[in-house]
Amino acid sequence: MTGNPRPHVLLSAAVSLDGYLDDTGPERLLLSSPADFDRVDEVRASVDAILVGAGTIRADNPRLLVNSAERRAARVAAGEAEYPLKVTVSGSGELDPAARFWHTGGEKVLLTTDDGARRARGLGIAADVVSLGTVLDWQAALEYLHDRRGVRRLMVEGGGTVHSQLLQQELADELQLVLAPLLVGDPAAPRLFGPGAYQGGRLRLIETRRIEDVVLMRYLPTAPGAGERVAAADRHWLGLACELAELCPPSDTAFSVGAVVVAADGSELARGFSREGGDPVVHAEEAALAKIDPDDPRLAGATVYSSLEPCARRASRPAPCARLILDAGVRRVVTAWREPDTFVAGADGSGVLAAHGAVVVVPAGYEERAKAPNRHLEG
Repeated sequence: MTGNPRPHVLLSAAVSLDGYLDDTGPERLLLSSPADFDRVDEVRASVDAILVGAGTIRADNPRLLVNSAERRAARVAAGEAEYPLKVTVSGSGELDPAARFWHTGGEKVLLTTDDGARRARGLGIAADVVSLGTVLDWQAALEYLHDRRGVRRLMVEGGGTVHSQLLQQELADELQLVLAPLLVGDPAAPRLFGPGAYQGGRLRLIETRRIEDVVLMRYLPTAPGAGERVAAADRHWLGLACELAELCPPSDTAFSVGAVVVAADGSELARGFSREGGDPVVHAEEAALAKIDPDDPRLAGATVYSSLEPCARRASRPAPCARLILDAGVRRVVTAWREPDTFVAGADGSGVLAAHGAVVVVPAGYEERAKAPNRHLEG
């Protein structure tokens, strides 16, 4: 099974100490500091598109611009549009055609339903109105932005419903959360996250930064997807496996591969790479699995991430990596690249795994990264 390509999805929000996005007063509650507003402007300038939900347009009437002239000029000098694409989603299409969102900045897209598209066009919304079908679907929305609009990095600025849905559907690759020294305490005020089923395990904190009187915290999801579903964390771990492949001692007779074994709760169990530790024939998956207690109960629910499809046959050791994975009790493998016939004709580790009940997932967009340390073997 192959996961379809989509943008890197970055959620950005500021909240009070008690988790609110705003209060219920007539004016918007300013949670960020001036220096943090400038940081947000810098992030906006770095992305291909900025997305907010229809509720945010109705409540805040935002412009969503890159305010710095220098940053806009840098975008143009780099061959990009002066402003990132502005995107909103609305099932109903009932939006104010006079809202500032439509009349500032560069290109705009409204992602909606068949009924919503008819309504929005009737209202004269000044945007490219795109119907995703009878219902809104986040995966379809992200694939459209990636495939049709060239969006590789998407910044999502709200509201709480949009953030909640993307996290619950495991489509958020990063959360940038700013904590403001304020308390709201009004149960009628909007909160950042709503109830529902979120990913298991703990998110990984990768940065904290004090910015005047607020604190920025950056988190990555860690829990793998289940079965054939590609979660945001799967992309993170597979990217790490590709990075590990770059550490392999060079060889003209074997591939350079990286591997990571991750428990269902997002805990990293082990990592490895080809020819690690001076062993000229050790494979990445073999090196990683050897570091884990074979009786570790977490192996049964774990995922193995490998930059190259686990081998089905090998001459250097009695057991190929596909067999080692199955013997360890792992039944989910995420890989970047199917093994070519360079050294073994008809290599099909995925077939061996699938024949014994394992799920093999091949997310789009990683094959070239996996091939990079092996370019010298092509020809």
